[in-house]
This record gives sequence, structure tokens and C-alpha cells, in this order.
Amino acid sequence: MMPLSLADMSKAQIVRRIGGSPEVKKHLEDLGFNVGSEVSVISTLGGNLIVKVKESRVAVSSELAMRIMV
Repeated sequence: MMPLSLADMSKAQIVRRIGGSPEVKKHLEDLGFNVGSEVSVISTLGGNLIVKVKESRVAVSSELAMRIMV
């Protein structure tokens, strides 16, 4: 397992675990980051990541990306 921020770009990854406070977990789940879902990093911009989740593109900070384990 590794944080999403260290994942290979454009390679599909499966979310294994989401860490953080209950509020952070809820926020990430609302964005579509659920355990077992498929995500892929599209690009990085200034330390932030553009991630494809459920046919959508979502921007997440590097701090949040460190809490998503793939």
C-alpha cells in the first residue's frame, strides 16, 4: 500500500484505505473516494493532484492525497 500522491500517473489504482478524521473520510467519500473504487492520477499541479474518480476529474490537495491509500 502507498499514498495516492506516490502512485504512477495514468495507471488505474484501487483505493485500499482512507485515513484521517471522520470529517476528512466523509469529505473524501463524498468526492467518490470509496474503499474498493478505481482511481487514477491524471496530472499534478503545484503539489496538488487531478484524479479521475467515477468518470469525473477531481482536484485534491497533496495533504488529502496522502490519506488515500492505494
